[in-house]
Amino acid sequence: MAAKLPSFEHTPIDDIANIAARIRKSFVTHKTRPLEFRLVQLRKLYWALKDNEDLILEACKQDLGKPSFETYLSELSWCMNDIVFMQKNLARWAKDEKAEDIPFTNRLMAPRIRKDPLGAVLVIGAFNFPIQLSLGPLIGAISAGCTAVLKPSEGSPYCAAVLQKIVAESLDPDYYTVVQGAIPETTALLDQKWDKIFYTGSANVGTIIAKKAAETLTPVALELGGRNPSFVTKNADPKLAARRLLWAKTFNAGQVCVGQNYTLIDREVLAPFVAELEAQLKEFYPQGARNSPDYGRIVNARQFHRLKKMLDDSQGKILLGGTMDEASLFIEPTVIQVSSPSDSLIKDESFGPFLPILPVSNLDEAIRIANEVHATPLGLYPFGSKAEVEKVLSQTRSGGATLNDGFFHASIPTMPFGGEERGEYADVDGEVARDEVSAVYGEEVEAGA
Repeated sequence: MAAKLPSFEHTPIDDIANIAARIRKSFVTHKTRPLEFRLVQLRKLYWALKDNEDLILEACKQDLGKPSFETYLSELSWCMNDIVFMQKNLARWAKDEKAEDIPFTNRLMAPRIRKDPLGAVLVIGAFNFPIQLSLGPLIGAISAGCTAVLKPSEGSPYCAAVLQKIVAESLDPDYYTVVQGAIPETTALLDQKWDKIFYTGSANVGTIIAKKAAETLTPVALELGGRNPSFVTKNADPKLAARRLLWAKTFNAGQVCVGQNYTLIDREVLAPFVAELEAQLKEFYPQGARNSPDYGRIVNARQFHRLKKMLDDSQGKILLGGTMDEASLFIEPTVIQVSSPSDSLIKDESFGPFLPILPVSNLDEAIRIANEVHATPLGLYPFGSKAEVEKVLSQTRSGGATLNDGFFHASIPTMPFGGEERGEYADVDGEVARDEVSAVYGEEVEAGA
């Protein structure tokens, strides 16, 4: 029997100013400052997630048709692991730091770097990973000693209601609360004063939030998706590339911000790559994606129609898939060969199970097109020899990269994410090669292999 889900109810707009004022006022009581208070809140949240596991699985199924394993992997266990990771490291991170490289004339002053909580935080969640992208920033706010208001996405209403239940039952209501609603409620929240705003979603809404935050010089953390390219070079393994890119694009029915938006492929390997995509689709979904319990659905009718219009407007040729059913919000994994970077499936982020492929003559052409489509995507995914993937990394920019695999870098909690943060990547033998855009090797494919 399916778990009985709580109902989604909008927070009265007239209450929002008072809620925000209460959360701001509670911060200056300094009760969130002691580490023990933060650790207690984190532990309570951990067990609330554990106790409500069935509700989370059912809510994600109702909102997104998300398979139970996907929900456990990318929603429930992700958040629980984040809590454990925070608890393990919080004392070390919160310690004062000794300032380095102090001139001799100032050393007697013994300067130190102090870690203080920032204040009252607003977290605005997203519909595609409704638990993870709401609780992730909230876990960070709790760990940092901040107070917070969470506004889950109304696009995933069952998950939003479950989140409200979890927060209300586990966290101290004087310091952490949930506001439910859509545009009017979010607007009312943005009219309040915050010390930081976290938002995950579209660039259009992110622009609105950034402008509103600028009025009060409020810092923001915006994660706005990207038109992420993948590259399949002439030396790539077609089976490896097809299998891993297909997995990345069918996870959550393609509703993943770091997933590849299109693939630039050398014409020499186009035919074997498409053949492998067809073979891997049959292996992934022997009875077809529509009949598989391991394939999700589009979140709502609005997103379904947006995706359908993108495919209708495309000048490309459907090679595989293409079946849609509005009643069940089903869109089959669909491979489309396009002929221009200006095609509707490349110039905009699809955020769905489309795999547009654009044949190119060589890697130089692929790099040029990727830089023209979007200079700084969230991620990029080159498949090929070590020399080829090094060339892609050295001539492009991105928030992160995974080599010979799909968006694996985004699943490692200790790796930098997004923006121009830089980290280290390891060669296949495990030795650190050099500083570079945050990247992770999959399997290396040498030239001629």
